[in-house]
Amino acid sequence: MVTMFIRTTTARGHRYVQLVHNYRDPQTRVTKTKVVHSFGREDRLDLDALRRLVRAICRYLEPDEGHEIQRRVGIESPFQFAGSLELGGAWLLDQVWKRLQMDSTLRALVKDRSYAIPVERLLFALVANRALAPSSKLAMENWVGEEVWIPGLETVEVHQLYRVMDLLYENVSEIERSVYFSVANLLNLEVDVIFFDTTTTYFEIEGEDSPEGLRRRGYSKDDRPGLAQAVIGFAVTRDGIPVRSWVWPGNTVDQNIVTKVKQDLNEWKLGRMLIVLDTGFNSPANRRALQGAGDHYIIGEKMRLGRQAQPASALRRAGRYRKLDCGLEIKEVLLGGDSVVHRRFVVVYNPEEAERDRKKRQDIVAEAERRLAALQQLEGEPHNKAACALRAHPAYGRYLKQSKTGRLCLNRARIRAEAAFDGKFLVSSSDEQLSAEEIVLGYKQLWRIERVHRDLKHVVDVRPVYHRLEDRIRSHVLLCWLALLLIRVVENETEETWSKLKPALAKLKVGIHRTQTGEFRQTTPLTAAQSELFQKLKLQPPPRYLSITAAARQVV
Repeated sequence: MVTMFIRTTTARGHRYVQLVHNYRDPQTRVTKTKVVHSFGREDRLDLDALRRLVRAICRYLEPDEGHEIQRRVGIESPFQFAGSLELGGAWLLDQVWKRLQMDSTLRALVKDRSYAIPVERLLFALVANRALAPSSKLAMENWVGEEVWIPGLETVEVHQLYRVMDLLYENVSEIERSVYFSVANLLNLEVDVIFFDTTTTYFEIEGEDSPEGLRRRGYSKDDRPGLAQAVIGFAVTRDGIPVRSWVWPGNTVDQNIVTKVKQDLNEWKLGRMLIVLDTGFNSPANRRALQGAGDHYIIGEKMRLGRQAQPASALRRAGRYRKLDCGLEIKEVLLGGDSVVHRRFVVVYNPEEAERDRKKRQDIVAEAERRLAALQQLEGEPHNKAACALRAHPAYGRYLKQSKTGRLCLNRARIRAEAAFDGKFLVSSSDEQLSAEEIVLGYKQLWRIERVHRDLKHVVDVRPVYHRLEDRIRSHVLLCWLALLLIRVVENETEETWSKLKPALAKLKVGIHRTQTGEFRQTTPLTAAQSELFQKLKLQPPPRYLSITAAARQVV
């Protein structure tokens, strides 16, 4: 084993520095000392040479250990990697944000106010967070600057984020209008057809607000009936772009909100609109409201109503079905309506769906028969608990009836009646200019709003909401709306889903490097997939170097 060290010796009145090592003589087994190198007189040492030697030795140590040794001896490392931040997602969203002129729109709204905080950059950070890594506002303090690079924003403080959310709500009308028309003009959106539907989002609280509050219990579309909630509505174009959002108290029913939606959209003076809605919004009052200002509707119809109802009459009306290229079969029925124009009905038959409905009903009826046989009922005997439970069952009970003697049996008439609805749905419209095929295909496109609601809950994580103040709740929904708007623009132009694009963008990072002269931030080279993505969106990729900062000089 060899032990090396630095020693000094004195000769002729001067001290000399030597590199020596101890070793054991293999023959005599005596420890001896050998001079490996003499550095010369102590007062004439070549300190730069010594530093180079230390650096050369540190190359063979662990990085942290080598840096620590150099720090202790006063040697600055010529190059140090200080970490990396995700860049791809934030950079791409920021480019789309600016392309849609959202930055200039927001700056114009606050240009006459004196803000000490970068309002537009903070708002973009909130929107980007919902699209990339949804988190609380407090967690964003660490997310910005520690996990992701937000162009033009190095750090945030939670009180700044809440201030921007309040500002967003204070100017919601101007922002919605400005953003909509900016996006519509740049993307050439077709706004003659608007899809509308609602969903709910819940709050992790006990109880609910007062009758005037927003967080109320109601019919939950999240399967959380015991929690307070709010109702959220979106208007979506035929391209799937969400152009406006609304928030109502959680106990609001769908039939009470159409008038408000129609009024708000008419304020934008969009021209003639065709609004497409699902069955839950169908009522005489809503249909009249939808036809105001020369507009029209396509709306789903409930088929299982009384025999005197118009939908039932439309289903019974004789006629020949016409097959479409998509495989659907349609039959148009024209009836007098409760409005200023005739109410057109289109009966739609889907053969594949009809077969699924038939097989599903057969399975339910077979299981109901098996359970009936297991009851071992006797004539005139009172029902036991099992019989009552079977009669009340949501699936099997609908096909059962009770005889005059109290015995449960299959309701054959009900089964035959249900078979008449297999594979069918009913749509009505007030527009006399549309063909029956256009009415059906327009209604089938309601999946676009359903996808917006799905992404609202599973991509930008609108739920659960932890905000308490009503204004903050509404601002939270607005942030989710803006995030979905950016996401949908990217998806439409790349023909890829955000769930596939986000991991690819996450690989584009910015590395932080420090030297004796300063600090620079360098991006990783673009992959082929990343380069193709920026080309499809016609966006500029990030430069090779994002920033170069010179080290501050010390004044002696």
